[in-house]
Amino acid sequence: MKNPPVMDATTRRWRAALFLFMLATGVSMASWVARTPAVRDALDVTTGSMGLVLFGLSIGSMAGVLASGGLVRRRGGRQAIATGAGLIVAGLLVIAGGTALEVSAGVFCGLALFGAGMGLAEVAFNIEGAAVERSLGRPVLPVLHGCFSLGTVVGALLGMGLTAVRFPVGWHLAAIAVAVAAAGVWTVRAVPAGTGQEEAAPGGPADSDAASDAASDAASAAGSEGGGRHPDGFRGQLAVWRDRRLVMIGLIVLAMAFAEGSANDWLPLLMVDGHGTSATAGSLTFMLFAVAMTTGRFTGGPVLVRYGPAAVVRASALVAAVGVALVAFSDNALLAGAAVVLWGLGASLGFPVTISAAGEGTRNASARVAAVSTAGYAAFLVGPPSLGFLADHVGLRNAMVVVLVLLVGAALITRALRTPPAGAGEEPPGTPAPGARQSDLV
Repeated sequence: MKNPPVMDATTRRWRAALFLFMLATGVSMASWVARTPAVRDALDVTTGSMGLVLFGLSIGSMAGVLASGGLVRRRGGRQAIATGAGLIVAGLLVIAGGTALEVSAGVFCGLALFGAGMGLAEVAFNIEGAAVERSLGRPVLPVLHGCFSLGTVVGALLGMGLTAVRFPVGWHLAAIAVAVAAAGVWTVRAVPAGTGQEEAAPGGPADSDAASDAASDAASAAGSEGGGRHPDGFRGQLAVWRDRRLVMIGLIVLAMAFAEGSANDWLPLLMVDGHGTSATAGSLTFMLFAVAMTTGRFTGGPVLVRYGPAAVVRASALVAAVGVALVAFSDNALLAGAAVVLWGLGASLGFPVTISAAGEGTRNASARVAAVSTAGYAAFLVGPPSLGFLADHVGLRNAMVVVLVLLVGAALITRALRTPPAGAGEEPPGTPAPGARQSDLV
């Protein structure tokens, strides 16, 4: 068996930077979520009005996710991360200011900026993480997403502690903004330029960054087969979906992201309204889910190496399905609470493993990773809220049947995650012949 490449200093710093900033984004997201009740009280608005304020986060997140792929193609992943970091910091500061001044519109705008930054950075992280994986020859994305999950646990604990001592929300979020800014500066300096960027026209400016050259060389050595191309711009994002294997991968990531997002959006309320627990118990149940997610992502690497992505995601989807079924249909609140561990462990590897599989064995890896990431985040952000409309008619516990069906369906099509043979399925039908100036640095 061929040994994976030895990690050089540049790649080690690259990987560490991605881990650090994913941790910082997790802390920032959980810090906001933990202080949402305090923000509502400061604004002195009803729950319905607070829902309208929160809508800013959804608008910004989807805008960032949809814009990220194009920004990466034009400027590279590092520029997308830098822009995302700036928007996250600005958003947190605007939220802090809006809360201190008791201006709902200010918090709405801050959430829109914050969400846009998160969306931009998240897709770029997946492209960067997939590039590091190919250069190292071993899993990286599960731990990368695990850092985000760990950040949510840290942020939630910090938020709970600061809430208990009545620490001002504005100062809390401003301090998190400073921490994210520091992590962002270090990350941008460590991440090589050009990952996922379409090659400039002849005569364009050259990038003399040594880290960029090293990253390009590492990616080429790891399997980039230069000389191919895929359609440019938005057409390129649509063209990759002509590949039947990628469509199946997209369906898997949709189901797994939906399962994760449903827990984030509804689990505390599901325990409170569906099982009659206290609000504190509902929050602790969500914390248990987050810990299970973090554990699964940090420990999943060796399992992936031994059994492969198809078998791991199949088992993960079924384990998550058992957890969802117990939470939805068990009348025992303790059993339902314990089943959250299965839900979290099962959902933990689905998203990162499918993202990794999307970029395997192809020339246009960054376009495929961006496309599948966008589909996953769309399902994560847009899908779960729709369960609320269904729950109005059948109840929240019964609405979880949708999640259950999607997970079982995903388990049935995991063959798509098997690594394709060398030279197979590298370009979607109708792609122009090789020869044009187009490089995929990941």
